[in-house]
Amino acid sequence: MKNILFVIALAMLIAIVGCSDNNASDTKQKEVQASTVANEKSGDEVVWMNFDKGLAKAKEENKNMIVDFYTDWCHWCKVMDEKTFQNESVSEVLADKFITVRLNAEDGSKTATYKGKTYTNIELTRAFGVRGFPSIAFLDKQGEIITLVPGYVPAETFAYLLDYVEQECYKKQMSFDEFMKKKGECEDNTKT
Repeated sequence: MKNILFVIALAMLIAIVGCSDNNASDTKQKEVQASTVANEKSGDEVVWMNFDKGLAKAKEENKNMIVDFYTDWCHWCKVMDEKTFQNESVSEVLADKFITVRLNAEDGSKTATYKGKTYTNIELTRAFGVRGFPSIAFLDKQGEIITLVPGYVPAETFAYLLDYVEQECYKKQMSFDEFMKKKGECEDNTKT
């Protein structure tokens, strides 16, 4: 129930800020690749990997994981890549505290194994409940889904979202809206 409320509140917040663009033009824009995104200022880099490698690395390093579900034609996926993932504070947290996976949701030739079952990228996208692009899935250190965030998320909001997941505020019954109102404070500092 708490995850459902979290997803609803987060979806409402994101809907205000931006939305998926499923009718993007077919102009030739470079394909979002599962490659390294360098952050020139800080030197931190986000290493994007495939699902199986990312899941194994998340368990090995005891880190949370994000999965960026994208398509080649998705305008907002490209904006998220350029404006959010390459933002200095976002890329620093991603590089230090998360395992990052990028998955082309329409690539039926690639496969991934999740919870003992092998899926094509298309099937895995459906299994995660992705309905628009971009969508970001957050998985905990054991590979369990924390939440799925649909649509474009600006860097400032995404940085809060990373902190929210890293601090495990969702386990403390705190909504993302409340976390944002408290400017990233998850702990209750009041004494009774």
